[in-house]
Amino acid sequence: MFALAVSPILLILILMVGFRWKASRAGGAGYLAAVLIARIWFKITLPALAYSHAKAVFLILDVLLIIWTAFLLYQVVAEAGGIEVLSRTLPHLTGDKGLQALLIGWAFASFLQGVGGFGVPTAVIAPILVGLGFSPLLAVILPSLGHSWAVTFGSLGASFNATMAVTGLGWEVLARPAALFLGITGIWVGIAVALAAGGPKALARLWLPIAVIGVSMSAAQYLTVSQGLWNIGGLMGGSAGLLVGIPLVWLMRDRSQPKQTFPWRDLLISLTGYGVLVGLTLMIQLIPGLKPFLSQVRIGLDFPATTTGAGYLVPAGPGRQLFVLRHAGMILLISSAAAYRVFRAAGWYREGALGRILKSTGRTVIGSSVGITSIVMMAVVMEHAGMTDTLAKGFSSAIGWFYPAVSPWIGALGAVMTGSNANSNLIFSALQLRTAEILGLPAAFILAAQTTGGALGSVTAPTKVIVGASTAGLEGREGDILRALLPAIAVLLLLVSLMTFLVVLFL
Repeated sequence: MFALAVSPILLILILMVGFRWKASRAGGAGYLAAVLIARIWFKITLPALAYSHAKAVFLILDVLLIIWTAFLLYQVVAEAGGIEVLSRTLPHLTGDKGLQALLIGWAFASFLQGVGGFGVPTAVIAPILVGLGFSPLLAVILPSLGHSWAVTFGSLGASFNATMAVTGLGWEVLARPAALFLGITGIWVGIAVALAAGGPKALARLWLPIAVIGVSMSAAQYLTVSQGLWNIGGLMGGSAGLLVGIPLVWLMRDRSQPKQTFPWRDLLISLTGYGVLVGLTLMIQLIPGLKPFLSQVRIGLDFPATTTGAGYLVPAGPGRQLFVLRHAGMILLISSAAAYRVFRAAGWYREGALGRILKSTGRTVIGSSVGITSIVMMAVVMEHAGMTDTLAKGFSSAIGWFYPAVSPWIGALGAVMTGSNANSNLIFSALQLRTAEILGLPAAFILAAQTTGGALGSVTAPTKVIVGASTAGLEGREGDILRALLPAIAVLLLLVSLMTFLVVLFL
C-alpha cells in the first residue's frame, strides 16, 4: 500500500523532472491519480471524497488570496519604478566588491523576497551585479543564495501560510520554530555569500558586517512572526538588513570615493505601499477590539466525520476559516490601492499603468494558481483516504530515530521538483506532521525543518535557475549555475539536518 500511496507524488516529480511538464499540468495528473487510488485501493467513500474537495476549496482560497495580492502590490511598486530607486542607489554606496555582495546580493535580495518572491530577487539583482563588474555566473549565484533563507516568510508569508493551511496548526505553534531555524540559516547564508564573492579572505575581512546584518535580519523576522505578524516577517527581516546595512556600508566605504546624494524622498515614496501594509497589520494586532470586530465576517464550514471503506477515520471539525476583513489578502489589496494612489499623485506612472499592472499580475500568477489548486486537492484527498497516514507509517518504520535529520531534505526535494517552497509545503507538510506524531517527535520543529529545507531547495529549482540565467545572459548555461549552487545548498541543508537532530535530541 505504501507504493500506491506515494504514487501521486512520484508521478508529479517524474512528469516535472523527466518530461519537463509545468506544475499546473503535473499537479493535475497527480490529483487524478490520487483520486483513482483513493477510490479503488483505499476505499474512500463518495461523501468523504466530496467533503475533502469542499475542504480543499477553502485552503486554496486562503493560499491564493495572499499570492495574488502579494504580487499585485509588487507590480504596483515596480510599475512606478519604486524598485529601481533602490537598484540605482545601493551600488553607489561602496566600491568594495565584498560589501556590494553582502548589501545587494544578500540584504537587498532578502528584502525583494520579502515583498515579491516569484524569482524576483535574482531577476532584479543579477543585471545590477553584472553592471558592477561581477561575472554573470556570480551575479546569479549571489542573489540566489542570498534570498534563500527568506523564502518561507517572503512573498508576504505565502509558503508559511501553505503549511498552516495543510496542517491545521496555527502560527502560535509553527512561527517561532520556523523563524528560529530560518534565522540561524540566514547567518550561514551570509557566510556563503561572502565565500562565493571573495573566498576565505573576504570572509575574514567581512565578518563584522555579516554578523551585524545577519543578526539584525534574523532577529527582526523572529520578533515579527512571534507576535503573529507572520505575513510581514520576511519584509521586516529584509528591511532590517537594509536599514542596518546601508549605514554600516557607508561607514566602511573608501573615503576617497566621491560622496553620493541619497534620494530619501524617492525612497520614502517608493516604500509607501509596504509602509501601509506594515501599519495596517500592526493596527489589527495592537488596537484593542479591532481584531475581534474584523473577525465577524467569516467564511467557513464545519465538516462531519468521515470513514473510508478500509476503516480510516477523519474526525469532525471546522475546515479552514477565512476572516475576510483581516485576511492578509485584504490587507495587501488595501495596501496596493493606497500605493497606487500615491504613485499616481506623484506622477510616477505612465499612461496605461493600471492595465499593465493587472496584466502582468494575471500572467504571473495564473500558472502557479492552477498548480497550487491541483496540488492542494491532491493533498487533501490523500489525507482523507488514509494515504498520508500510510506514507507516514512507512517513513517512520524505515527511518525511525534518524528521521529529524532527513526531514529538511524531504522539504528541499519537494521544492526542487515542484519549483517552490509553497508547493513543497502543500505536498509534504501533512506527511511530516503525521510522521512526527507517529515517532513522538516535536511536530513544530519537524515542520520548521520541512519549510527551511524547502526554502533552500527552492533556489535550485529549474524554473528559478532558468529565470536567473535569462537575466544575466547565461541562456544555455543553466547547468553551470546548478553546479555552482548545489554544493553550497547541500552544506546549508546538512547544517539544518544537524540543527534539527540536536533540537529534537535535547528537547
